[in-house]
Amino acid sequence: MRRHKLRPPLISVRPSQAPGGRSSGYNIKMTLINKKVRNLGLFRPLSPVSHVVSPAPSLSAGLYGLAEEDLDQMFRLPTTTFIGGSEGSLPLREIVRRLEMAYCQHIGVEFMFINDVDQCRWIRQKFETPGVMQFTAPPPVHRFEEFLQRKWSSEKRFGLEGCESLIPALKTIIDESSLSGVESVIMGMPHRGRLNVLANVIRKELDQIFCQFDSKLEAGSGDVKYHLGTYNKRMNRVSDREVTMSLMANPSHLEAVDPVVQGKTKAEQFYCGDTEGQRVMSILIHGDAAFAGQGIVYETFHLSDLPSYTTHGTVHVVVNNQIGFTTDPRMARSSPYPTDVARVVNAPIFHVNADDPEAVMYVCKVAAEWRTAFHKDVVVDLVSYRRNGHNEIDEPMFTQPLMYKRIRKQRGVLEKFAEKVIGEGVVTTRAYEEEVARYDKICEEAYARSKDEKILHIKHWLDSPWPDFFTVDGQPKSLSCPSTGISEEELGHIGSVAASVPVEDFKIHGGLSRVLKGRANMVSQRVCDWALGEYMAIGSLLKEGIHVRLSGQDVERGTFSHRHHVLHDQNVDKRICIPMNFISPDQAPYTVCNSSLSEYGVLGFELGFAMASPNALVLWEAQFGDFHNTAQCIIDQFISSGQSKWVRQNGIVLLLPHGLEGMGPEHSSARTERFLQMCNDDPDVFPVSSCQERRAKSNVFITFLKKINVYTDISSAPSFSTHFRRLIPDDGDPEKVKRVVFCSGKIYYELIRERENRGLKEAVAVVRVEQLSPFPFDLVKAETDRYPTADLVWCQEEHKNQGYYDYVKPRIRTAIQPWPPASPARYAGRDPAAAPATGNKPTHLAELRRLLDAAFHLEAGQVE
Repeated sequence: MRRHKLRPPLISVRPSQAPGGRSSGYNIKMTLINKKVRNLGLFRPLSPVSHVVSPAPSLSAGLYGLAEEDLDQMFRLPTTTFIGGSEGSLPLREIVRRLEMAYCQHIGVEFMFINDVDQCRWIRQKFETPGVMQFTAPPPVHRFEEFLQRKWSSEKRFGLEGCESLIPALKTIIDESSLSGVESVIMGMPHRGRLNVLANVIRKELDQIFCQFDSKLEAGSGDVKYHLGTYNKRMNRVSDREVTMSLMANPSHLEAVDPVVQGKTKAEQFYCGDTEGQRVMSILIHGDAAFAGQGIVYETFHLSDLPSYTTHGTVHVVVNNQIGFTTDPRMARSSPYPTDVARVVNAPIFHVNADDPEAVMYVCKVAAEWRTAFHKDVVVDLVSYRRNGHNEIDEPMFTQPLMYKRIRKQRGVLEKFAEKVIGEGVVTTRAYEEEVARYDKICEEAYARSKDEKILHIKHWLDSPWPDFFTVDGQPKSLSCPSTGISEEELGHIGSVAASVPVEDFKIHGGLSRVLKGRANMVSQRVCDWALGEYMAIGSLLKEGIHVRLSGQDVERGTFSHRHHVLHDQNVDKRICIPMNFISPDQAPYTVCNSSLSEYGVLGFELGFAMASPNALVLWEAQFGDFHNTAQCIIDQFISSGQSKWVRQNGIVLLLPHGLEGMGPEHSSARTERFLQMCNDDPDVFPVSSCQERRAKSNVFITFLKKINVYTDISSAPSFSTHFRRLIPDDGDPEKVKRVVFCSGKIYYELIRERENRGLKEAVAVVRVEQLSPFPFDLVKAETDRYPTADLVWCQEEHKNQGYYDYVKPRIRTAIQPWPPASPARYAGRDPAAAPATGNKPTHLAELRRLLDAAFHLEAGQVE
């Protein structure tokens, strides 16, 4: 196993003046002590299993090359150290002893890389001051894991055995933060120890936890018990204040929940006006292998100090089992410690022996105080072990035989700590046994109650409830969609704002002046392009008091230089203007923010932000549609399946620029086929429920304009309506139309242009399917019924094995049954291909010509 190499900070120690005015001649630095004393074993690594700190050898002057009397030499202490307490001078022997006590026991501190002198001094004071680590109360006593093992010995539960100190660690962080004014704590963690945290930190009802082993689901697909989250508000006994705690549900994909937690934390801070993170905070629990190995950890850290993403400090707790499933650290990382990634943001790292609960609690107290003082991230590394295999039925001796021979002999932390406090007279044996019996009784009673629960109720496992969103005065809300239209006067006002610079003495770029002038002309002519249409849509929501947040790479200007929602003064550095925030005096705020060059982390963050409130529009835009594939984990594990697994509602909107224009394989396709495959409507069943009911049951809405994917094309002009139209019909004469071409997206504009050029306006109707999922069976049927003698074509610009064809083909068949066994709609589009698009312009144009020919080729005798 990789061994810890804990080093003390460099501290200069100047000698006091020797008798007679003669200097002792020594200028001792801690560099010397670090090198010489560490070679003696005084700066000991933490043992990978037992954590037993062996006695240090006695300080021998000969080993330093010093005489015995040199160790008794008095030295004046510098102002950079706190080891002297109230004393200004100490003998060298005592200096070394006190440094050993501060840095060479069960706590190791990494902070010398921090480039802030005040922060370094703050940390030194917390660990060097003599007597600073005095404890007044022992941590709580419980045997939750032992109870679960007795009742469900053959079930996987990913217990916490070997790092039980995580529970007092989290409690300490929450208690200290509550004392400092924190009212809400959002937590994310992997599966190991989750049930214990639910029971003893969040205080989830034990009978509801035990139900997870036996009861049936109320709705949805559900998930394994060690993935579930919950929400609870309770009184904190230390601060005597209410604290709301939310443990986020998460998938098996380790660390994927990190940015989601940060986004939800940021949202709660935003909605309650907590601009410094004093009321809402986040805690992230990690495993050592995942913390070092998963890139999303790095992406999340790099959001920590960005203005639109900071949560003003997160406490990270690493459950360092010193093993990842079956992989040793020497095979799992190239850095000395699993926590080294945190150094990139100057987060202090506190390593602590998890078999010393008092040291753990002290370190966590300091971590909470650090966040309160500096509003920056901090890491607590609980150096521990894993008593069982990866799960309770896994055999670890296959791969780590020597390690697990030692673990089998290792006494549990509770047993060792009980022996310590009883020996010190802190508690009596009887009091300890009574406390253990009391907790066991609580568990047994909850177990008995759980037997009466036959159904797992949704309300017990919501990590982000939306109170009163689905009901009015206790009654279910109507599922009908109200009109979204606004008056032309309001549109004109928003358009005029979009064409203005509502700040005095603000010099904009000359090219942008032409853009704003063009917007003003469009408003006066009652037309608009995509950028102006988006401006009006967002502006109308803001005017109604609905917060809008738009995030992503370069979204402020827009990848295609079309949006320009943030104006920059050409003469004053960092002076900006956001006209969207000048629409109305009582409007909701508009947040538009360029993100870091990350998809996985930023989309996860925005998903978490959207989770906090249903009364907001949260949009994430990919720079190009296919760039979402580096965030595929968030899409697969949270967006498409979160409602079914965890009954988690979310209104995140993905804006995915999509369109084949000869720009190459990487800048063309938003991979619509992948999203369509994740939709849960049945292709073979014509729905009898209303559109609104189907939307309520659907996991994803997919539109071309609940999670919504909007495939955008800035080259086309939007049309406006007072209602969203799932399908836009043509106005063809049923007596004259010989072909109905169904399509979706910007290919519509290519089709109507070609239809006009060919003089087929009366012979061909072009119908736009604006909402692909849930599929508009009823409207497709209505259109085909209008043209009973016409043949049907599905036209798309994507390749046949991509895009929409495989999704719409069976649904069109279902919509117009009865129909012959052959496909009811012929295909007009590009041939199957491995790449999404060509990068060769002539090839692109040739492909476009072929698909248009296929769309408009009418059988002999059909052309008049």
